[in-house]
Amino acid sequence: MTSVSENWQRLQARVAAAAERAGRRPSDVTTIAVSKTFPAHAVQEAYEGGVRIFGENYVQEALEKMAALPGDIHWHMIGHLQTNKAKQVAGRFALIHSVDSLHVAREIDKQAAKREIKQPILVQVNIADEETKSGFEPAALLDAVGEIAQLGSLGIRGLMTIGPLAGNPEDVRWVFAELRSLRDGARARFAQLELDELSMGMSGDFEVAIEEGATLIRVGRAIFGERPAKV
Repeated sequence: MTSVSENWQRLQARVAAAAERAGRRPSDVTTIAVSKTFPAHAVQEAYEGGVRIFGENYVQEALEKMAALPGDIHWHMIGHLQTNKAKQVAGRFALIHSVDSLHVAREIDKQAAKREIKQPILVQVNIADEETKSGFEPAALLDAVGEIAQLGSLGIRGLMTIGPLAGNPEDVRWVFAELRSLRDGARARFAQLELDELSMGMSGDFEVAIEEGATLIRVGRAIFGERPAKV
């Protein structure tokens, strides 16, 4: 069996190769180690192997790991958020990827204002119009970004999407290309915003996502191995 550290090194080589194929610098792509359902000791092993950015889907699980693990970890919230969890996420995560409705955005903004902070976020888009996925419809994105940009305690950093499951990563390329196109359109409309980030690509398709412009990839299985069932 390979160790988490060995998996991490192998993954970084693949990230670098994908970036170079696209004429990009490997340093332009940040890997988020998706540690949801993995125990704290697995995260600690990854940390000792050099990983510093971890993504979590469940708020309570993330808070427990934050309390148990080194304080210089950067935690990202990548899972769907219910509004009643906004109080717990504002100010605790370096970046919230999954702002998928105006209601959620407003609640995070309210909680961030109470803490007197500006919470960095990404706006989630449901490119493939999947019923099982959250996010704004592409046609509604510009209006949504305009409304969220008016919330004084949120800082929009870019967009996020989840590609459909596919046996061939090439089948999802269009999704990533579309997110990049939407981001470019939002940049043109809202020049005052720093829309630098594209969070897209997971273990099965991150190389295609990088070729299409991903700046943040969310990878779990390629680092930690098969995911344990959530209790």
